[in-house]
Amino acid sequence: MAGNKVELFLKSELKRKNALLFVLIDSEVSNIESSKKLAKDVEKIGASAILVGGSSAIDQIEMAKVVKGIKQGIKIPIILFPGNITGVVPEADAILFSSLMNSENPYFITQAQALGAPNVLKFGLEPLPTAYLVVGEGTSAWFIGSARGIPFEKPKIAAAYALAAQFLGMRFVYLEAGSGAKSTITPEMIKTVRAAFNGFLIVGGGIKDTKTARDLVKAGADALVIGTFLEKGGSIKKLSEIANAIQKAK
Repeated sequence: MAGNKVELFLKSELKRKNALLFVLIDSEVSNIESSKKLAKDVEKIGASAILVGGSSAIDQIEMAKVVKGIKQGIKIPIILFPGNITGVVPEADAILFSSLMNSENPYFITQAQALGAPNVLKFGLEPLPTAYLVVGEGTSAWFIGSARGIPFEKPKIAAAYALAAQFLGMRFVYLEAGSGAKSTITPEMIKTVRAAFNGFLIVGGGIKDTKTARDLVKAGADALVIGTFLEKGGSIKKLSEIANAIQKAK
């Protein structure tokens, strides 16, 4: 997919489906064979994209193999979700080219991006300009990214960051409660961010059931990211129910 094909695809899917499901495959957790099978399964149940990465993924060679393996069996785009420059690998269609805007370490705001950008160009990845906002504390993304976690009960802070992201030209905002988060982003925070931000709103972390998924979509999420649920033994059948629920939520 060249140019801005992935972004256009996601926007056209959004018009058709109401809200999208992204499934995150952590290349540190999944082997190539299980990743290939999972990617095919989630494409069948209606996922719109596969994210590959995670905040602690550091084995670049393994990640590249996982991406290549998945790509052979699916038509939906593979989008890299890098936690660091090691998350930039060839063969994927696009990358969440993200700035962890509420990090206290400038490395995660602009320096890793400067180091990774030449490879994004070299590998022909479509950059999706993304503000990555970590909400809450105690997760891998919070720890590794030195994030000053936005409190769950302070939605206006998240909205202010999202608006700043829009003014900086970012077209995607990813609200992240973190891998295996005990609580999800609140519908109130999503509503508040949605009212301020005119772009593509991704929400992830701790989503395990249809009611939560439906509530987040009703509040204004454009896409939900589910990863840990599957790593911890969640079934494809349950994921299929979540996929159906978010497409019907209004």
